[in-house]
Amino acid sequence: MIRKVLKIVALVALVALVIIQFIRPEKNIGDYTDVAAFEAETKPSKEVKAILKNNCYDCHSNSTVYPWYAEVAPFTFFIDEHIEDGKKHLDFAKWETYSLKKKDHKLDELIEEVEEGEMPLESYALIHGNLSQEEKELLETWAKSVRTELQSQM
Repeated sequence: MIRKVLKIVALVALVALVIIQFIRPEKNIGDYTDVAAFEAETKPSKEVKAILKNNCYDCHSNSTVYPWYAEVAPFTFFIDEHIEDGKKHLDFAKWETYSLKKKDHKLDELIEEVEEGEMPLESYALIHGNLSQEEKELLETWAKSVRTELQSQM
């Protein structure tokens, strides 16, 4: 009796897994032109640009580079949720629409998240690698410098 129930549950789970492969969220694919205004205003160095591109833009812009497993549900939904949540908190593609006060606040949050090791997310860092101490320091120094500039304009 229990074997029969387990077989039915396994079959239903398999069918559900196959069906969800056909349900796809819209992809977040751009060409990094969406971050041009952000980079023009904040003037990151070549090294900081690389850090942002490799660790931030996937979830905080319209230019996600998807890993191979992003084609397999349920990972598709997990990644899509991360991107939506990331862009809700900070969207470099919308940087030019932010007020000076909001830009300052977003950079303050960026510094705090990096200092506390909250960004990049652990699930992202497992696959893509975490920031080295040197990268954290470069990013934080740059962000603090941009904040100083923004605050002088307020």
